[in-house]
Formats: sequence, structure tokens, C-alpha cells
Amino acid sequence: MTSVLIKDAATVVTLAGERPLRGDALHFPEILDGASVSTADGIFAEVGETSDGEMVFDAAGCTVVPGFVDPHTHLPFYGWRADEDAARLTGVRYEAIHREEGGIFRSQGLLADATDQEVVAFGESLARDMLRHGTTTFEMKSGYGLSVDAELRQLRLAKELADRLPQRVVKTCLAAHAVPKDKSQGEWIGEAAEELLPVVAREGLASACDLYVETIAFALEHAARLSETAKGLGLAMRVHADQLEDGQTASFAARWGFRSADHLNHTSQAAVADLAESDTAAVLLPGATFTLRQTKKPPAEDLIKAGAIVALGSDLNPGTSPILSMPFVMALACRTYGLRPIEALIASTVNAAYVLGLEAEAGRIMPGRRADLVVLDIPNVDEITYRPDHDPVLAVLCGGEPVYVAERAEGRVSRN
Repeated sequence: MTSVLIKDAATVVTLAGERPLRGDALHFPEILDGASVSTADGIFAEVGETSDGEMVFDAAGCTVVPGFVDPHTHLPFYGWRADEDAARLTGVRYEAIHREEGGIFRSQGLLADATDQEVVAFGESLARDMLRHGTTTFEMKSGYGLSVDAELRQLRLAKELADRLPQRVVKTCLAAHAVPKDKSQGEWIGEAAEELLPVVAREGLASACDLYVETIAFALEHAARLSETAKGLGLAMRVHADQLEDGQTASFAARWGFRSADHLNHTSQAAVADLAESDTAAVLLPGATFTLRQTKKPPAEDLIKAGAIVALGSDLNPGTSPILSMPFVMALACRTYGLRPIEALIASTVNAAYVLGLEAEAGRIMPGRRADLVVLDIPNVDEITYRPDHDPVLAVLCGGEPVYVAERAEGRVSRN
């Protein structure tokens, strides 16, 4: 395994610590000026001092940050739905597309018709694009199966895909994404609880369970049923919450001790307080808000001021967020939700790692941690979100290995 020295960076954002950052701690993270970072055997060896390495990267004028963590994607899927996006741009609502068997049902059909090899190859191409944009850890979900066998197939394909990637991958069983056409809500939830989740847990196909709570999908009673089952199986619980309406789902998630509540466009001020008093993360997905042109936005600034754990994700999916770049997601969060650049960075690294149960392993640059980092061709954090159409990624280390070096950075690399 290659030992690497990232030498003389203008700024190294370590985010050193042990817990997710919330409240005032968001504004006082550890940032080192004119520092170096070295790796050995796949982990960070020294931070701050100049050392040796088989590969040396001259990071003069650059900012070094932890590898980005994307805690919410819908990989693996197959195919795109650009025609639906075009329809929405003419005023057709997402709910109408869903009810006409577009949306999730369309992706269900595309996945079912594709071969395993096609699904894995399609997903691998996207995951490697994510890597080139600095994502070194991410989540994959099921949810486009809508039957026990098809959900298990999607999770097994996620495992096969993960085995082909340098990134660390965490898998989630989105047991209730849409109501299958041949079943009622209760029937599908019963099957998910009694037949799907036990197999998922037994085979280690996922570490968390998720569901979609909206009037077009499932209700809080279904979240309670799956939560009880997931708890007994040792699976964390997550929920798609308050995206299209205020269903009090974020409050429910906080009070039931879910790992995260995601989306939150219609979340109330009462729910903000519940989230702030809990360890349930608020995962904000500005790519979906942007793609759907939603005017109602999550109370992001209120969540931060109240002390909630705030994370960002891409929501990469073929319908409502065909976006995979975390720097672009950060820029969207700053411009549409009002986050500061450092808040967006923390939400895309250490806090996102917490959502995936990896707070002790990912999202920080600290000796002894897995060596995931990104070298950016900018002098400070503020510039990450300043130019949304600029790709700032010069190099990516994943597990200590240099997995990507941009062509324009090759003159910065030397080998001993």
C-alpha cells in the first residue's frame, strides 16, 4: 500500500474530534494553515508536520478536506427519466407523474428489465464519477424492487457493486418506497417486516431500514411497524420525511430515535426543536429541491441555530435529483438553504458519516483514521461553494490509495 505525503497545503480542514458537530461547534472546527498530511498502511499517520512518503503531492495553494460522505443515494438503479423532468418543467407535478406509474414505478420497470451486469456497470460508472468529485464514502439503497425478491436482488447487486469500488459503501433497505400496485400499504409493510427485513439482516445486506412517509406512499403507523422490526434485527431506522407536506414525520423520527430524517422541506418549527433535542440527524437534500423547483425549503438555518445534527446528501436518483457532485450539493445548500460554506462542508463529511454509523471512522483527518481526503485547487473553504460550475478536485485518496489525480495536477506529483 502506497504511503502518501500531501505537502504544504494552504489549508487543512481536519474537523478533529469524536462526535458530530452541532450548534456553536460548527463555527469552530479545527483548521490548520500551511500544514501537511501523511498516510501509511491506509490510515492517516501524521497531520500538521512534514514527513516522508512514497508519493508526494505538492499542495501549495490548495485546501485539503476529508473525503466527502454522501449519506443518501438511490444507487443502484438503471436508466434515466429525462422526459419526466421535461414534463415537470411544463408544470406537471411530481405527484401526478407518480400516480400515472411514472417516477418510482418507472424505475422499478427499468431495473427489472435490465440484466445484473447492466445494473452493476451502470452503477459503477456513476460511483466512479462520484469518486472524481471527491466522494469517498456513500450510501446505496434498495426501493426500486417493490417485491421481496426484487428488493433482495437490488441489495445483492448493491453488494456486488460495492465490492468493485474503492469507496466505502453503506447499504440501506428502503423497504417501503412506494405501494406495490397489487398490494395495500398494510400488506406490503407486513411483507417487508416479516419476510424482507429478516433476510436482509441475516445476510448482512444492509445496516439500516428506510421508508417514504407521504400521502402518496406510507404513514406514521407504517414507520412504527418497521421501526419495531428493525430494532429487533439490529438495523438503524431512517425515514424520508416532510418532503411534499408536513406529516409530522420529522418529529416522529426524533421521538422514536431514528438515525435520520431526510428531505424536511415542510418540517415545522416544533419539529426543529424535537430534532435539536435528539440525536436524529436532519439530512438535507438540496438537489431534489433544485430539480423539483420546490419553493418550500427546509428550515436549515433554524435547525443549525437550534443545535440539530445537520447533514447533506445528493439524493442521487434518476427522477428527482440526477446529481452526484457533493461540491455542487454544497453550493446548492448555501444558495438555496442559507448554509455557510464551513457548515456545508461539515454537513458533507463528519455529520454525514454519523448518519451512516461511521462517525468513528470517516469524515475527519486524524491520525489512526482511514485515510480518505480530497485536495482542492482553492486556497480556503469559502471557495468550495463560490464557483458552482468549477470542479475544484485535484486529487482523491481513498483508504490511503491515490485513486484520482486530475491531469492538471500531474506536475505536483513526485515519487520517492
